[in-house]
Amino acid sequence: MMESSALASASFTSATSLTRRGLSHLPKSYILPPSDRPNCTQNTNSSNLPIIDLSSMQHPLLRSRVVQEVRLACKELGFFQVINHEIPPLVMNGALDAANAFFNLPSEDKMQLMSDNVHEPVRYGTSLNHVNDKVHFWRDFLKHYCNPISAWIDLCPSNPPCYKEQIGNYAKAVHELQKKLMELIFESLGLHPTYLKEDIEEGSEVMAVNYYPACPEPELALGLPPHTDYSLLSITLQNQQGLQILDRDKNWHSIPVIEGGLIVQLGDQMEVLSNGQYKAVIHRATVNSEKCRISIASLHSLALEKKVGPAPKLVDKQNPLSYKEGGFGDFLNFISGNDITAARFIDTLKINK
Repeated sequence: MMESSALASASFTSATSLTRRGLSHLPKSYILPPSDRPNCTQNTNSSNLPIIDLSSMQHPLLRSRVVQEVRLACKELGFFQVINHEIPPLVMNGALDAANAFFNLPSEDKMQLMSDNVHEPVRYGTSLNHVNDKVHFWRDFLKHYCNPISAWIDLCPSNPPCYKEQIGNYAKAVHELQKKLMELIFESLGLHPTYLKEDIEEGSEVMAVNYYPACPEPELALGLPPHTDYSLLSITLQNQQGLQILDRDKNWHSIPVIEGGLIVQLGDQMEVLSNGQYKAVIHRATVNSEKCRISIASLHSLALEKKVGPAPKLVDKQNPLSYKEGGFGDFLNFISGNDITAARFIDTLKINK
């Protein structure tokens, strides 16, 4: 990793470093073409986006209602927010505090983790791939593996001192939550709630800790371009509004921050597993000129070497096989050689495009 860091660091300038310079205008490399700018695409009212209360998830008489709410949300948007999910506010706020402390470290401390190799289990970076991006994106990130946390925690940053404990506590809690959510989603598809139970328990959890500094010209840039996650599902904690999802009518919806709420988004692996009944949600990150935004996205998929194919029960004459098998490792190989702003991994798996 150190060799990769040394090669890439010569051209590396983080969004945080640019903000600290007090720029009044964006560097040219961050300015999007007019058609890709956030103010050039339609936005709609987001007050009716689904919020699912998980407090009755284990109630024998009320669970079916929760499952139906999950099915509607997955079918229509591939997205919902959850409340009463049993992750304490102290744990969520602790994770946000640890993330904020990390990104406010001096650049030389963060650069020790810098790498443009997507296969590294812990890596710090900026944009998507700052070396190859045609247009840069206004974000810094720290990504690391988290499941089981005991196997990866020693590779996580030792500075700030609170990082390992507070991010570790959140990673363990969100892993337990995703197992419950996966059962609800599988049940909503007509599968047994414990479908792939062992694979889900032993699956990959990648924490993408994102930092979007205040941007001098937010109308010209994005924090992340439109994309889908490779995961079965992603669970995201955000401290400021900035995430937007695209609906089936090509309208963008801004996702509000709900006190105690967490965002759930379906990814490519769930689209494949459901044989297209549920689609991965396209989303992007906008930026603002006043406040930095932190989001912690926990991406849950099967283990690196495991392949995901359509569940046999969801394939029949009326619903023919529509996807090839694919896995997390395949996704990493894909993004190593492709521009994700121009091509989607899920499209390489479709049989009937």
